[in-house]
Amino acid sequence: MSTTPHPESVPTFETIKQIDENGEFWTARKLAAILDYADYRNFVDVMKKAWEACKNSGQFGRDHFGKLTIMVNIGSGAQKAVDDVRLSRYACYLIVQNADPSKEIVALGQTYFAVQTRMREIQQMDEYNKLDSEEEKRIFLRKEMKEHNKHLASAAKNAGVIDPIDYAIFKNFGYKGLYDGLDRKGIQRKKGLSDKEDILDHMGSAELASNLFVATQTEEKLKKDKINDKDTANKTHYGVGQKVRKTIKEIGGTMPEDLPVAENIKKLEDKTKNKLP
Repeated sequence: MSTTPHPESVPTFETIKQIDENGEFWTARKLAAILDYADYRNFVDVMKKAWEACKNSGQFGRDHFGKLTIMVNIGSGAQKAVDDVRLSRYACYLIVQNADPSKEIVALGQTYFAVQTRMREIQQMDEYNKLDSEEEKRIFLRKEMKEHNKHLASAAKNAGVIDPIDYAIFKNFGYKGLYDGLDRKGIQRKKGLSDKEDILDHMGSAELASNLFVATQTEEKLKKDKINDKDTANKTHYGVGQKVRKTIKEIGGTMPEDLPVAENIKKLEDKTKNKLP
């Protein structure tokens, strides 16, 4: 019988973060524990790979992997000193990327960092940074969503999702993963929208960004894993949506189904056109 702890039953990445006068850091032994590495020696091998990746990226390893000594209890109130490693957030990212992806908690960690990376990419986009208002950000992300949905549809077709009805089912699997089991109609009911209203047109920027990430990551995974049957494609879409949901929870975000309904984006687009000279 497997003794692997469920992700919900172990400390999360942010809860083991420590802060001192030099800033935030994590310790290797605590990170090893939440990533389900019972034998610390195996985790050391993962850190060695992460160290090499750090050097290959042009970073100075000691800036991200520092020597540390901690005291641990050995019984009867006695303690002993053991070696540990002080890790930066970047070091943790590299470790998670080099850890065993068959471990559910590792896969969740990879998604967690991927979400953060993607959100930073969006925030760092020149076009995005020029936007001052929520309305402008919504319009920008909605256009991105339309474009990436085309790429996702193409990847899904190559994975065996051929017929329109199959693609509708495929899309619902993604929604169910991200929205705690709600499909498109369930989301419409939850948000008070009619059957004819496109839920994407009534999302704020945060909700659009989450859906955009699910689309881009699912497309990438369908291609990378060379998926060629619709059942696996559906499960993949659901799995990515579910992991993004867990990551939102991990960082203390609002669940997408609880985010407010926004004004129909078509009205915003009309307003923008009317402002043009």
